[in-house]
Amino acid sequence: MAETAAPIAEPELEMNHNEHLVETTEVPAEAHHAEPSALGLAPAGWVGLSMLAFLLILVWKKVPAVITGGLDKKIVEIRQHLDEAKKLRAEAEALRKEYADKIAGAEKDAAAMIEYARHEADAIVAKAEADTEAVIKRRKQMAEDKIAAAQRGAVEELRARAADAAATAARGLIAKGHDAEADKKLVDTAISGL
Repeated sequence: MAETAAPIAEPELEMNHNEHLVETTEVPAEAHHAEPSALGLAPAGWVGLSMLAFLLILVWKKVPAVITGGLDKKIVEIRQHLDEAKKLRAEAEALRKEYADKIAGAEKDAAAMIEYARHEADAIVAKAEADTEAVIKRRKQMAEDKIAAAQRGAVEELRARAADAAATAARGLIAKGHDAEADKKLVDTAISGL
């Protein structure tokens, strides 16, 4: 399929303003370039033929099998990774549930401990109040006993002083009102009463 090319026009020489020769070529509107061909094939045919040869070499060297084998290996590897990820996820879920249960148990234990501590604190406060009341009663009783003992001591001391004062006063009165003769009479009366 050889095409005939339209004749190319000869260049004409013209003078422009600057007095230089300028070469102009007139190309007719219908003219186009001829495509090169080799062995009867145009460039597009050679490209197609080379692609066909390339694909045949790829098939002959079993490249598609190598590619599909590589892809199959990748698919198997990805499946293994997915299975491992599923296993890890299941383990993580189990651990999460276990820790959630432990947290719930710890919260119950903490609530029980708080309740026990509150009960113990109430018992300690009640015992302290009872002990305080007992101590107050004992100290009050001791103070009352001391006061009573002090009163008794004061009364006894007052009585002893009063007795001493009365004896002293009686001696003084007796000494004033009795003389030796009156004493003699008293001693005689006492002796005769025996």
